[in-house]
Amino acid sequence: MEQVELTMLKPCSPQEAYRRVDFDARVAGAGPAELVHLCYEHLVSALGTAVHADLNGDNCLKSRSMTRALTAITALQMGVAGADGMAVALGQLYEGARRTILDNALAFDADAITALRTDFAEIGQALRAG
Repeated sequence: MEQVELTMLKPCSPQEAYRRVDFDARVAGAGPAELVHLCYEHLVSALGTAVHADLNGDNCLKSRSMTRALTAITALQMGVAGADGMAVALGQLYEGARRTILDNALAFDADAITALRTDFAEIGQALRAG
């Protein structure tokens, strides 16, 4: 029987490893509302890191951050259920954010990403307070 060796992707830095472990631990113990909050935090963090990476000319980090932002938006989109007004509004919000992230993957506009980050940070804070 042939042996297959599986390799795991190694984090690029100790900070990235810590972030992944922290996120995985928080997801494992979270309920539905907390998962939404985690996705918002993940999105806001990833967008901020992308802007920072762009300012420092770190295209690798910028790309990874935009991918993380896209993952967070995808998770939020998958969590929308129903056809009522709130579900439709959330679907439109998330789809707009997804388009902004994808549009900025090649032609990065730090102002557009900062505005998106600010919007989601404010929504996240409102959800926490509510």
